[in-house]
Amino acid sequence: MLDRTLNVAPMMGCTDQHCRYLFRLLSPNSLLYSEMIVTGALVQGDAAHFLAHQQDEPAAVQLGGSNSNELAACAVLIEEAGYQEINLNVGCPSDRVQQGGIGASLMAEPELVADCFSAMQSSVSIPVTIKCRIGIDDKDSYSFFADFIHQVHDSGCRTFIVHARKAVLNGFSPKDNREIPPLKYNYVYDIQAAYPDTTFILNGGLKTGDQVREQLQIVKGVMLGRAVYSNPYLLTELETQVFGTPAPGRNLVAESYRDYMNARINSGTHLKHMVKHVLGLFSGLPGARAYRRYLSENMFSNDAGIEVFDSALDLVQAPSEPGRINLMQVSK
Repeated sequence: MLDRTLNVAPMMGCTDQHCRYLFRLLSPNSLLYSEMIVTGALVQGDAAHFLAHQQDEPAAVQLGGSNSNELAACAVLIEEAGYQEINLNVGCPSDRVQQGGIGASLMAEPELVADCFSAMQSSVSIPVTIKCRIGIDDKDSYSFFADFIHQVHDSGCRTFIVHARKAVLNGFSPKDNREIPPLKYNYVYDIQAAYPDTTFILNGGLKTGDQVREQLQIVKGVMLGRAVYSNPYLLTELETQVFGTPAPGRNLVAESYRDYMNARINSGTHLKHMVKHVLGLFSGLPGARAYRRYLSENMFSNDAGIEVFDSALDLVQAPSEPGRINLMQVSK
């Protein structure tokens, strides 16, 4: 059974296979989520490309879609690719997602969500989960949220990740929707009490170890997103706090990720697609600003190689650390 205590959120433009490789260096036990992948990309596109991953297990793929047959077909592809979970996005409020009739707009159609869940879960042996909001627009009462959960729970879903804010479907940007609607953690507390057979993971507003520790006294799991992406070493601190895992130093993580990037550069991947994920690795240390600036100014060059990262590292004053991480099996 998957340990869902600590989860890293699906983030568009962020949690690709390279980011997840980095996060796995930082946290052996957290459950990592892919960027949302729409069903059309897998059904009509290069599924092997979109589902590529390397040593990021346990990991989940988040799907965007509303056609039960397509979602079921994609679920099979995801399981075959070696992931441990499939998650249906019922929370993204972006205009583009809404135009496709998916994401947060699906909260108004719990019967459809239930049908989609049933189609996916009956097609695979790995768990299918739902990531949702507590409501949309003026439909943000606890009773609305509870009715949505009730109908999807009746279809068999036993894991929900809840961003404890409503989504405003018109007039708010995705960033606004992550920050402006008020958090209502009590909705998650109450729904967990109502369904003790189900795991509800709390998402939204969590930024520190103290907040995570406090919430884990109440809920079964937490999910963090932007806080971890902007300061990746926070994930190591959370790993140590939650699981008791000894923390690798930042230098060790940087060295291992450098080896990974170098191997991928040699096989044709551009530096910019990988190094962007470590811009915040040294946050709070002397030289971190100069490190970020140097990378930002040099990573986009067509001929940028690993020497760009090496030069940036020279600008950081990180504590010296013995040993190294032995996790480098790049090809898969």
